[in-house]
Amino acid sequence: MPLRIIKCIIFAPDMKKSTIWTIAVIMGVSFLALLFLQFSYVEEMVKMKKEQFDESVNRALYQASRNLEMNETQRYLEKDVNETERRAFTQDSVIVDGLGSIQQTHQFSVSADDGTFYHSFQVKALKMKPASVPKAMIMRRDKNSLADATKTMQEIVRQRYVYQKALLDEVVYNILYTASDKPLKERVNFRMLDKDIRVELMNNGINIPYHFTVATTDGREVYRCPDYEEEGKEFTYTMELFRNDPQSKGGVVKIHFPEMNSYIFSSVRFMIPSIIFTIVLLITFLFTIVVVFRQKRYSEIKNDFINNMTHELKTPIASISLAAQMMNDESVPKTEHMTKHLSGIINDESKRLRFLVEKVLQMSMFDKKTVTFQEKELDLNEMVEVIAQSFNLRVEHTGGKIYTEIEAIDSAIFVDEVHFQNAITNLMDNAVKYRKPDEPIDIYIHTWNDHEKLYLSIRDTGQGIKKENLKKIFDKFYRVHTGNKHDVKGFGLGLAYVKKVIDLHQGEIKAESELGKGTKFTISLPILKEDNK
Repeated sequence: MPLRIIKCIIFAPDMKKSTIWTIAVIMGVSFLALLFLQFSYVEEMVKMKKEQFDESVNRALYQASRNLEMNETQRYLEKDVNETERRAFTQDSVIVDGLGSIQQTHQFSVSADDGTFYHSFQVKALKMKPASVPKAMIMRRDKNSLADATKTMQEIVRQRYVYQKALLDEVVYNILYTASDKPLKERVNFRMLDKDIRVELMNNGINIPYHFTVATTDGREVYRCPDYEEEGKEFTYTMELFRNDPQSKGGVVKIHFPEMNSYIFSSVRFMIPSIIFTIVLLITFLFTIVVVFRQKRYSEIKNDFINNMTHELKTPIASISLAAQMMNDESVPKTEHMTKHLSGIINDESKRLRFLVEKVLQMSMFDKKTVTFQEKELDLNEMVEVIAQSFNLRVEHTGGKIYTEIEAIDSAIFVDEVHFQNAITNLMDNAVKYRKPDEPIDIYIHTWNDHEKLYLSIRDTGQGIKKENLKKIFDKFYRVHTGNKHDVKGFGLGLAYVKKVIDLHQGEIKAESELGKGTKFTISLPILKEDNK
């Protein structure tokens, strides 16, 4: 990539984090406020619906209890009338006419000489015995006779009204005291009460299942509906029965609705899609913000990678260019030693350049999932000893030493030799590169196994890693920031490559570190059992 294009990528204007955070906070608060208003509206609607429901149920119960009392009163009135008619039918009655004759009949009559009837009333209404019947009055058609007859009829009507009122009061009191003496279960027609409750609830717009019980005022239950259930009992409505009776003679009907919550919340169902869409938008917005920050972090990491790559590639390119110029410079003597030296520089730097390019290409292959493993059975103990021997000189050059502790008994593994060896080499290389400046580095290599896993640990006494950086070290392009220093070369791909290789071999790698004391990497691999060989 041309240097000019690289610079454009690195220094392209980027949105500040503070701007992103400001937008995120404003949008987040707006969404939360909208959700709060929606939930407040739903809460108010539910509260209003509950109040309407309570009022409708109480009104229906009141009307049902009133119907019960009216039906009882009507039943006793009909019973009293039937008994009165029966008694009146068995009694003799008389008729008084103008001739003074008495006949067997059921009514009194007042008539003139020509047989005209001026008034009549029933014996059962007055309940008068034949002995108390007034004498016959012969009314004549003159004015005085008509006036006397009118006064007589008015007096009779008045007396009839007074008697009937007293009789009605007597009947009502008789009903009250007679009815209240009976047990509650005999006074209440539970089937009719159930029907009245259902009708009154439907009249008030409530058509959902309910369960009810009837109990005395002291709490003794006398009836329970056949399909009674306890569900919804926490919201029970009560109404007194026969409230005009003495308190000890009355009753209480209790009713509850198993599906009351569904009925109440049915009025706000249309708000549910709106709330769901708002929540989806909020989650999408949060996800977008997370993606923005992640992409911003990736952008920073890639910028660091490009800077590192540029810096890493410049050194071998400059060395190769300088060696080529010296070989082409006629003023430089072309001795055998000089030619060998320059060709060696070109060869070494070309290898280094190829290694850097291959490292990037390897990660690209892993990302595209085009890499292929050539797995075969190897011995982990032998591989570790070979790699440790190859790093001895580098570690001893710092004044340190490599300590190996080979304890794995079942050390056979089935891996790709090149990639797996590169993974261990990267861990060893990091231990050497990230040592403490001007201090020796010690590396401890340990292998062991249990019944299921084979383990390899590589521990160093280097700089160590901060806890907040430890969880990111396996991310691609990530490098622990060391300010503007470039003492340690690399692209930030080494540990990402190691993790990819270990994962693809069904293994697991963990990192432990303490700043200033060193880092420990532990690799676990499945044991190659006899039946898998």
